[in-house]
Amino acid sequence: MRPRATKRQKKTKSEQSRNWSIFWTLATCLVIPLLLVLSVEFIQRGNFNETWIWFVQNPKLVAMNAILDLLVLLIIYVLAGNLLISVSLTLLLLCTMSFVSFFKLKLIGEPFFPWDIFLNKESMNILPLVANKSALLRIGTMLGVVLVLFALSFKLPKLRMRIGGTRIVLGVLTVAALYSFGVNAPWASRIMDRMGANEIVWNQSENYGNNGLALAFTMNVKNAIVPKPAGYDDPSMAILAQSLMDQNGGVQTASAKMNKVNGVKPNVIFVMNEAFWDPTLLPGVEFSQDPLPTVHRLQQESTSGYLLSPQFGGGTSNVEYEVLTGQSMSFLPAGSVPYQQYISKPLPSLAGYFEDQGYKSKAIHSYEGWFWNRENVYKQMGFESFMSKDQFHNPQYKGDFISDEEVSNSIIEQVDSTDQPMFIYAVTMQNHGPYDDNRYGTNAIQAEGNLTPDAKNTLETYTQGAYDADASLQKMIDHFTETGEPTVIVFYGDHLPMLGYDYDVYTQTGFIPSSKSEQWSLEDLKRMHSVPFVTWSNIDLPMEQVPTLSNSFLGAYMLNHMGMELPATLAYNEELSRKMPGMLRNLVVDADQNLYSSVPDIFKDDVNKYQLLQYDTLFGKQYLAKSIDSRYLQPTVMPNYNQEFADPAPEDVDNSLSASGDESP
Repeated sequence: MRPRATKRQKKTKSEQSRNWSIFWTLATCLVIPLLLVLSVEFIQRGNFNETWIWFVQNPKLVAMNAILDLLVLLIIYVLAGNLLISVSLTLLLLCTMSFVSFFKLKLIGEPFFPWDIFLNKESMNILPLVANKSALLRIGTMLGVVLVLFALSFKLPKLRMRIGGTRIVLGVLTVAALYSFGVNAPWASRIMDRMGANEIVWNQSENYGNNGLALAFTMNVKNAIVPKPAGYDDPSMAILAQSLMDQNGGVQTASAKMNKVNGVKPNVIFVMNEAFWDPTLLPGVEFSQDPLPTVHRLQQESTSGYLLSPQFGGGTSNVEYEVLTGQSMSFLPAGSVPYQQYISKPLPSLAGYFEDQGYKSKAIHSYEGWFWNRENVYKQMGFESFMSKDQFHNPQYKGDFISDEEVSNSIIEQVDSTDQPMFIYAVTMQNHGPYDDNRYGTNAIQAEGNLTPDAKNTLETYTQGAYDADASLQKMIDHFTETGEPTVIVFYGDHLPMLGYDYDVYTQTGFIPSSKSEQWSLEDLKRMHSVPFVTWSNIDLPMEQVPTLSNSFLGAYMLNHMGMELPATLAYNEELSRKMPGMLRNLVVDADQNLYSSVPDIFKDDVNKYQLLQYDTLFGKQYLAKSIDSRYLQPTVMPNYNQEFADPAPEDVDNSLSASGDESP
């Protein structure tokens, strides 16, 4: 018979077991974060050699990323209570973030930001872009590792954390530490500085590449809060208001009465065509026919030029925001989305401006109304109605989206159905990427050049969509030429198209020298953010060539071009655009087309005023409205917003009455 273990032996065995648990817990908490950093960076960079070089050459930055990953692991450990399960969940969370960052960088040149978490359904729009064999293999591998770790948690020692005061205290301290790093508390800032953190706000792809995903993501948390600019207070804004009045002849309500163009109020139609750009700008590529005959003709006959877009490959709503409000993305955190983050109250815009002049302001978009929160934002901007995908009746589709021709048909129908002059802001969807889906079958326009078969196919599919966009513009021109109804059309793209991963078509044709944006010159950067815009009108307007113009200046430019009276803030935009027509976060273009990586000293005072005007309107206390343009600067939503779509159409009422057997006399 085996002798029974004494109490002392049991106690010794229990102590040994506890000591081993402590040892393995500490070892796991030291080793796993380093492995997490290595895994996350490998996924984000997509190249193990590049990852290993960064890992070896930057021990302090690696340690800082490991500390942040450890804090995440500890928070999950406190909640789950099982160490291996916590490791599995932490791996799943961090690697998912890394995958999102990898695909965003490949597609649109931007990494994963804290505010991307709030995109909700918009994020589903990228699923078709990542559903390829390589991407699915990477994702499958990650899920496989997570499942193995999860299964091992049932076989290996549990390494549980007991419920009690220690667990609660650890959880509170860990959350507090992670929060401190996120908001850049003084003690946390000192630690990050000693670890070599160097935030590069103006180039986020470089920021993530240099600092690592966990650290760069954490440093961006504080950027979700837009700080008050230096000098923003009531007295300073009163002085600025007076200077604006002096520049505008002392007029306090510049938008009180709009000047008519040639004695009439023309319809004003802005068409922002999805990813519209000129593929004939690609060097060494020839097309079987001109893909943009209308645009190329208008570039010779009417006011036209190039808009400097704050986006590439995506982020359409940010371009809308700049055009409609006259405000600049340059003053907001990199990667932010104002439609999602900041617009929750009435905001001055072109829509409200035109409504105040007796126009009917209408937004049209051939996609879901909830996308980018448009249905709520357009209401705050003063539109009278918003026609989204659901209000298109039996539309024609090309590929997965409603065709550009249908958008033109809707614009024509809206203008013809009312005696009021209309301001229409239309956003198309047909030519949304990716372009490797052969959505048009056999493309009518062929491209020839030094391209791989996949790149050639992508370019031809995109070009076919651009050709259709050009034709949709011509359809509107033909209609208003025939009717003679006074109309002004402004047609442009929101950003350059995403033509394959890693700027594939652009690099193959030599349009840019490298897929790495940090290696681009200022000329390359400008080239990758310049989209053509053209205008057409059947009223007498001057013709101008505009080599560069930021989207935020377009509204003011067109109002001035049409001889309309500008509110003081838009008048300031127009004045600034004459000195400095182009401004992105990391690119400034002056009137002589000189390029700068940041605002030169000569323009800093002007830009500071621009920033103060924007902050006062978007985040501040609207001090400016006390002195000037109160109707424009303190707008209200239209009380009848979307009422026309809330009421049933006449034919629906008739059908309903007939179905119930109740017929009208």
